[in-house]
Amino acid sequence: MKNIQLKDGINLSELSLGCMNLPLGDSNETKRIIGRALEAGITHFDTADLYQFGENEKAVGEALEKFRGDYNFTIGTKAGNEFDAARQEKIGWNPSASHIKEAVKQSLSRLGVEEIDLYQLHGGTIEDNKDETIGAFEDLKQEGLIRSYGISSIRPNVIDYYMEHSSISTLMMQFNPIDNRPLEILDSLNSDVTVLARGPVMKGLLSDNADKVLENKFADGVLEYSHPELHQTIRSLREVHSDLTALSYAFLHHHNAVVVNGVSSLSQLESNIDSYNRMPELSQDDLDKIMDAVKLMKYEAHRK
Repeated sequence: MKNIQLKDGINLSELSLGCMNLPLGDSNETKRIIGRALEAGITHFDTADLYQFGENEKAVGEALEKFRGDYNFTIGTKAGNEFDAARQEKIGWNPSASHIKEAVKQSLSRLGVEEIDLYQLHGGTIEDNKDETIGAFEDLKQEGLIRSYGISSIRPNVIDYYMEHSSISTLMMQFNPIDNRPLEILDSLNSDVTVLARGPVMKGLLSDNADKVLENKFADGVLEYSHPELHQTIRSLREVHSDLTALSYAFLHHHNAVVVNGVSSLSQLESNIDSYNRMPELSQDDLDKIMDAVKLMKYEAHRK
């Protein structure tokens, strides 16, 4: 499997595992999923302190520990949300330096590591004290508690600020052929910042279950698409490649993105691995057909 190197020298597998929906209630299944991912060459695991209010980090850390002697892998997690683990509820947004520096200690403990490979701000608004947040991440890097940092955001004004004033190495956004709003961001993205594409299958819309998902989840359409428009878009994309997941992966590969795809079962992981291995080489004609099949969109809110 291809690896993509961040500017800090960290290698992320091109297909990475989003851990948010792992079946934490079945620890054996969770461990099987992570073991199979490593076996297939997936070596980056994405979590966040907010996922299951800390329990996701704990489960991921415990599952990966048994493989530490056999594989080299990286873990990415996120901070910025305050939550009450005992009450299982989110309290609010807090990107302050004091919160981030306390949150990283908790994440290190739950993950069972001494250093986090990739630490990301889990959101952000233009009203934040962004310089304070950036300073906190830089301090953590200097202290050896994190190796690299980035942000997970879809707000152009926030992204622009971090591009200009920080040394982020990654930017995470929902990104796939249908939700192609990040294409606008790519044009102004610093060349040394790597995109992490979450939601590559658009909640199953770009999968073998597309027809069922279209009816069950997108009866009212999504973004700028009506339901009939989505139906036509899916049909047109299938004419480019019958495996819609493989097509989305190839589209993201073309844009040098790390694909962060989440799973809730071992069978789902196997399907994702199969699609990655069937990822086609897209010609310029293929790329043109993809863009003809979809709407070219841009973020309308949170602009300067």
